[in-house]
Amino acid sequence: MQEKFAKGSYTEMNELVLPNDTNTFGNLMGGRLLYWMDICSAMAAQKHCNNVVVTASVDNVSFKRPVKLGDVVTIKAQVTRAFNTSLEVRLEVFAQNLPKGTNEKSNEAYYTFVALDEQGKPKAIPLLKPETENELKLYNEALQRRELRLILAGKLEPGHATELKNLVNLFDHKG
Repeated sequence: MQEKFAKGSYTEMNELVLPNDTNTFGNLMGGRLLYWMDICSAMAAQKHCNNVVVTASVDNVSFKRPVKLGDVVTIKAQVTRAFNTSLEVRLEVFAQNLPKGTNEKSNEAYYTFVALDEQGKPKAIPLLKPETENELKLYNEALQRRELRLILAGKLEPGHATELKNLVNLFDHKG
């Protein structure tokens, strides 16, 4: 199967935070943001696969700053690595206050998707070919994130996590 470039999956989505999207403090509800992030990352995954995908996991999402009523949320998503039937998508979320002219990063996360065929079974997808230095860094680190996800899901024994072992050994030798 032919490799595809990460830039081909790039997706950007904008949403205006309206009263129905906020909690009693006037902040964007976390669940609404996760919903938007899921949509944006799924579009990036589908661009890479040219196929329907389903969300398999969402990594830790930390809220670095509140997103306020009236802010414009910009979500940027791009595939970082494709495996056999699954792929990882990195997202960055920015909150822009148009009247003040501010634009600050509020979140970052990684989503994992699985491509499915017409019968709902996992389907092989194109591999990803990183082009830039940052894409290569994210691509290489994706193996460590994947192993950690699989350990947490009970699908991989910690002793078999070779990429994580290599990372730990690297720190042991530096210390």
